Amino acid sequence: MFKHVDYLQFQAKPEKPDALLARKMQELVGGQFGEMTVMMQYLWQGWSCRVPGKYKDMIMDIATEEIGHVEMLTTMLARLLEGAPGEATEKAAAANPLLAAVIGGMSPQHAIVSGGGALPRDSEGTPWNTGYIVASGNLLSDFRSNVAAEAQSRLMTSRVYNMTDDRGVKDMLQFNLARDTYHQQQWLLGIEQLIADGFTESGIEDSNAEFEHPEANHTFYSFDPESTAGEGRWAHGPTLNGKDEIVYVPDAQPLTDDRPLGPAPDPKLYVTYDGSMGKGKPGTGAGAHAQGVANVVNKIKGALD
Repeated sequence: MFKHVDYLQFQAKPEKPDALLARKMQELVGGQFGEMTVMMQYLWQGWSCRVPGKYKDMIMDIATEEIGHVEMLTTMLARLLEGAPGEATEKAAAANPLLAAVIGGMSPQHAIVSGGGALPRDSEGTPWNTGYIVASGNLLSDFRSNVAAEAQSRLMTSRVYNMTDDRGVKDMLQFNLARDTYHQQQWLLGIEQLIADGFTESGIEDSNAEFEHPEANHTFYSFDPESTAGEGRWAHGPTLNGKDEIVYVPDAQPLTDDRPLGPAPDPKLYVTYDGSMGKGKPGTGAGAHAQGVANVVNKIKGALD
């Protein structure tokens, strides 16, 4: 259950309408790293969290705050679009509101689709989509994704901040910048808490670590004979999990003689093929069914073994 308070978390009062700025600020609403993304990302992570108590409560607190940030931005955009399409002196523009919108830099979709309101889209009009969010069910992995999301969101907010002289817009963006600064720290501190509580040993996602290739998990491979990457900390010294010393391999070579060639193609697919791998097996519906049966049988045998 969510409760709604009929006040914004922070004021969203521009000094004057500005349709072009509203278009730019759509990126902060529905862009890949906009407020809709972090809102949905945190909500999904919170709903999926299997650790009741402080972790789930913390995620849901910030998720709920982000709902309010989307409301702040949509309110700001509606006020920036007040009276849009913007002023235009051309007679043609005066007679055609849509043309006036284009000339004034306003997104035509603000005039056509939303009737002067914000849209769940980015600054180019691309609809927001759920592919932007990360909610893996693993708190460590999610928290690291959240740090990156907040950093990208803050960077975009900072760039938009430099694109306007409107004091009212700047006031709200100053608040948003501050929240993004703290939220980055919040997730980093969350990782520290996961380590302290024993959910992860070093802050590195290492499930199934016992099955890792024993050398590849602490080696930096360089693929350019003239690379200077070996000068960085990532190429020498102890690993962050403290288990090994990093090995630097300059001008790395293949570790196998396996070449990237698939089997001979199905002759019915008319693939360009020189015949060097023999005659391919024709694929049929019956063949696919037989393969499916074989897969099931193998699974049963594996379970019995």
